[in-house]
Amino acid sequence: MSKNIGFILIAASFTALSVVGGKAEPEPPPIVVRAVTVRPASTVEATYLTGEVRARVQSDLSFRVNGRIVERHVDVGDRVRAGDLLARLDAEEQKADINVARANLESAEAQLKLADLAFERQRNLSKTSVTTQAAIDQAQEDLATSRENVAAATAQLDNARQLFGYTELTADADGIITARNAEVGQIAKAAQPIFTLARNGQRDGVFDVQEALYLRYPPADRLALSLISDPTREITGTVREISPTIDGLTGTIKVKVNMGEEQNWPLGAPIVGAFESPQRSTIEVPWSALTVVGDAPAVWTVDPGTQTVSLRKITIGKHRTSSVEVADGISVGDAVIVEGGKFLSPGRAVLVKPE
Repeated sequence: MSKNIGFILIAASFTALSVVGGKAEPEPPPIVVRAVTVRPASTVEATYLTGEVRARVQSDLSFRVNGRIVERHVDVGDRVRAGDLLARLDAEEQKADINVARANLESAEAQLKLADLAFERQRNLSKTSVTTQAAIDQAQEDLATSRENVAAATAQLDNARQLFGYTELTADADGIITARNAEVGQIAKAAQPIFTLARNGQRDGVFDVQEALYLRYPPADRLALSLISDPTREITGTVREISPTIDGLTGTIKVKVNMGEEQNWPLGAPIVGAFESPQRSTIEVPWSALTVVGDAPAVWTVDPGTQTVSLRKITIGKHRTSSVEVADGISVGDAVIVEGGKFLSPGRAVLVKPE
């Protein structure tokens, strides 16, 4: 009996000690953290592409007749004015044609004089009834034929002189020679491009934009342009033309940006254009706010009423240099912990530092 009483006393003592021990354990102090309030942000993304400076109007200059090039007066990069002689063909054939046409005209004019004299003689004879009406009609017909021959010979001479003029290739406007496709001694065919002339005036920045980039971020109306060789030289251009078709070889879309009359930027110079996406509202949090739940990204949020934390899974939209864009999981106004989250557990009380 005394042994049972001893066990009861020992059990009661342990019970009392456990109760006293339970009352003696204090609540853990709140963990000091720093949090930020989620606010909407306006995001504009820029993609930088390279292009080149081109003249708004470029023309291929060519001879209108066949021939061998005997003179070339300009080269790539030369500035020319309208009417300047650029090249000349061997014109011996055209000169011979002019001589033949001139001789034909002189012969036709001589025939016209004879026909005119014959007609006048027949008309005078008719007054004295010495000639016949048939002879008068024939003289009149010969005169008309001679006049037509003179007109045809004159046209032939004009055409020969025109063809002779085609042996000289001249600039059709003020500008810069950007390409040369022939050399002295070469046989040039009619309409074969010999020079390319970039006309003075409006300039374009021309870019080949990848189809995927264009569909994702169509270019804004205005773009910032700068020279690769001198980034400090920057202007703002206006998109004036977007090709309606996709290049079958490169898969790109040609975009032309109006640069105005920017004569100080050399033709063909490489440039950089900032293609910006339309402005949109996003939610972003610093990298330091991220943690994981299993394989999913998450953040710690603070309940403003109880000052306790909970773990929320999020969906990341885009990664940036110092932050991430959150597509889903948190909302504007949530308090997200960015410092002190390493030792947290769900429901743990925290003390938030002022922002």
